[in-house]
Amino acid sequence: MKPTLPADGDETLLSPALPAQQPAPGGTDKSGDGGDGPGSSSTFLARAALLTAVLSAAGSLLGLGRDQALAHLFGAGSETDAFLVAWTVPEVASTLLIEDGLAFMLVPAFSAAIAARGVPELRDQDPVRALVASSLPRLTLAFLACAVLLMIGAPQLVALLAPGLPDPQLAVDCTRLTATCVLTFGLAGYCSAALRAHSSYLAPAAIYVAYNTGIIGTLLVLADRWGVRAAAAGVAVGGCLMVLVQAPSLRRRLTSAAHGVLAGGKDAKAAKRQSMDLALIATVLLFALCRQAQVFIERFLASSLPSGAISHLNYAQKVAQLPMVLSLMLCTVTFPVVAKALARGDTERARDRVERDVALAACIVLFGAAVVFACAPQIIQLLFQRGAFTGEDTAATAAIMRVYSLGLLGHCLVGALVRSYFSAGRPTWYPVASMAAGMTLTAGAGTWAVGAWGVGGIAAANALGITFTAVLLLTAMDRRSVPVRIPVVLLELGKTLLAAVAATAAGLLCVARIDQPLESFAAGCLAIGGVFGFLLWALNVQAFLPAVRIATRKLRNAR
Repeated sequence: MKPTLPADGDETLLSPALPAQQPAPGGTDKSGDGGDGPGSSSTFLARAALLTAVLSAAGSLLGLGRDQALAHLFGAGSETDAFLVAWTVPEVASTLLIEDGLAFMLVPAFSAAIAARGVPELRDQDPVRALVASSLPRLTLAFLACAVLLMIGAPQLVALLAPGLPDPQLAVDCTRLTATCVLTFGLAGYCSAALRAHSSYLAPAAIYVAYNTGIIGTLLVLADRWGVRAAAAGVAVGGCLMVLVQAPSLRRRLTSAAHGVLAGGKDAKAAKRQSMDLALIATVLLFALCRQAQVFIERFLASSLPSGAISHLNYAQKVAQLPMVLSLMLCTVTFPVVAKALARGDTERARDRVERDVALAACIVLFGAAVVFACAPQIIQLLFQRGAFTGEDTAATAAIMRVYSLGLLGHCLVGALVRSYFSAGRPTWYPVASMAAGMTLTAGAGTWAVGAWGVGGIAAANALGITFTAVLLLTAMDRRSVPVRIPVVLLELGKTLLAAVAATAAGLLCVARIDQPLESFAAGCLAIGGVFGFLLWALNVQAFLPAVRIATRKLRNAR
């Protein structure tokens, strides 16, 4: 059920950080699709972002539980390394089919189709259903064909990704099991894009809860008999659950829109109007592949290092990227809003939305980066140091995680800004070129650094490459994407970064004084939160001011 939506002027944590354009007169769209009416209000977006963040956090916590189970059962040795090579398939598939690639194509397409429902010449047809009829069968066949090809070519893929593995057959077996996710993730991503374009966020936000529940359950049932192959089988089970948790919601949406739709030629014309061109598909998929190629580079370089290097990289990356994932929840929710604003030619509204999103996402990710850097040993010890995961594994993983945290702002900015480049539903090659440049820098720096610093050098190359990509994307925004005010954005980012550096120093001082990991972690978080919040207020960071006003108002009312 959708929440009751107050007027647009309500103050929330997502209230405008910068002056926003007022809704156009007569904006009465109540569909929640991101128009100028209630559906695009700050309160609606705040509640949608909160819902998405809560369920995504639950999925991430279950993901940590999945990683804890792997660490407990198999440690950080050759078996885990073999599985993590196969894990490359769902990692790439999630980027291409759920998080970035498919969403960048389908959300604008569905947004335009929804907007076309109000066009007089299409009053007797439903462009959304026509888009589904024209695209879903073809995409399903493509997903199925890719899954079969991956199963057949699993030995060659493993040899390419990690030529130094001691037991490549185990990785091949796992890869064939995880290859099923190309079909299931593709269908899950299709459902997510269609539902989000309809301002329906509950089912899409729950997919990773279902996914990780499937993996953990399969591990508990099959780990004794199948070993690490049980985790790969869990990927297949979890992928099916991702589709099942969304399919009923999408079916209801399409069925409710079916009234008054005429079949035949008119639907075909509507489908043609909303079809996606090949150039857009190419640019989106190439961008997502270039971004995911950083993982290929890391595992290729780490496969020649002693056993456990790939596992240490994986555990460090999974934990370090949690703040980045949470920071992008707002951008995920507002992506259809930006797309619809651009479809209407309302560039000022799109600009204000993007500027607010970037500023708030930076606050979230930099707070998380400060916690990750200052408290890395405590976090890894609390999460993983049990069973086959030793104290040496904790020290190695924590050191890598601190290096990864240096690139979190870059990862966040790339994820936020690239949505703006693709929100108009038109092909653009600049993000692809920027990501390719960052990938090339990662590969070159990693190849040079791995000999001197091992896995730490690989992580540093990742941070350097993604930060370079973020700089390229940000500096060209005013010319190639939504025309944001770059000096304003840079000023807000600079103030937030300064606050995060000072908060990290305060956290390091606190955690060094306490031996117990839990108490040390809690003290570090409190110190970082206090210093970071105070400096955001003192430096007048615009994204933080709505939170201050709400807290002040609540304290005043409580007296």
